Amino acid sequence: MLQNPNLADVRPGDEIDGFYLLTDATVRTSSNGSRYLSATLCDRSGSLDLKMWDYGENIGPEDNGAAVRVRGQVLDYRGTRQLNVRKLRLAEASDGVNAETLMPAAPIDAEEAMRYVEGILASLQDADYRKLAETLFSRRKEQFKTVPAAKSIHHGFRNGLLMHTANMLQTAEFLSDLYAEVVNRDLLLTGTLLHDMAKIREFTFSPLGAVRDYSVEGRLLGHPFMGAQEVAEAAQALGVPQEKSVLLQHLLLSHHGEPEFGAAVLPMCAEAELLHLIDLIDSRMEIYAETLQDLPAGSFSDRIYALEKRIYKLPEAENEKSS
Repeated sequence: MLQNPNLADVRPGDEIDGFYLLTDATVRTSSNGSRYLSATLCDRSGSLDLKMWDYGENIGPEDNGAAVRVRGQVLDYRGTRQLNVRKLRLAEASDGVNAETLMPAAPIDAEEAMRYVEGILASLQDADYRKLAETLFSRRKEQFKTVPAAKSIHHGFRNGLLMHTANMLQTAEFLSDLYAEVVNRDLLLTGTLLHDMAKIREFTFSPLGAVRDYSVEGRLLGHPFMGAQEVAEAAQALGVPQEKSVLLQHLLLSHHGEPEFGAAVLPMCAEAELLHLIDLIDSRMEIYAETLQDLPAGSFSDRIYALEKRIYKLPEAENEKSS
């Protein structure tokens, strides 16, 4: 029996007993009508899907984001590791577990990334955009630094929103210089900084900071509208001209590109177009990064829902050439 092994290191046949973070917990019904628990375990090294067939209803979706103690055997299910759970319970104070160490974190220096974001803020030349950005950023600065950027699709780990935003700001800064005759730099950078800020309200979080579920307003409105609403209210209070407020709202409302993906309107100015494309690049590259991490070289992944396709990992020799 392996005690608290890193999830990235366990292999089919291993018996494990340890403390991990529970995510994506759902109760399902099997073909014979019995209920079972399907969920994902996480630690700093990776994740592992689990199934608990002998389900006693002691753990459920309301425990997403909590630390749990689990005991079971790792199996190979259609080429994918899966944990067959024998025992599962919530971690207790007497267990002495430092639950924060269980949560996967972004592979960045969070302090350095925050300094970069604050440097972008200070570089804004337009007083109105800078005033809006500073006001809205200051309201959620501490949460912005730590929370995930998504429930599961991309950057769904501690410091994920910071990593996603800082990555996008670097790309936006480069492209605003490259297309300086077409793009208003301060509008693009302000929109990039604020585009996902309302995700802090869109989700509910566990005490550890993991995304537990969508909030009521998050489901009913979505972060693009919630963010645009905050911009409109702050702009009015700060005396920002209506035209600038509307342009910034437009960037937030259109940054998902198409209505079928959550955009309220199509991007209709160069800055909105670039913001959408920059967001798409960073989110999709993170999906690639997370998938390729556990994928054997020279093989294809399973179909990835968010990309609507399978992806290929180059053979080791090709990877070495490109690095």
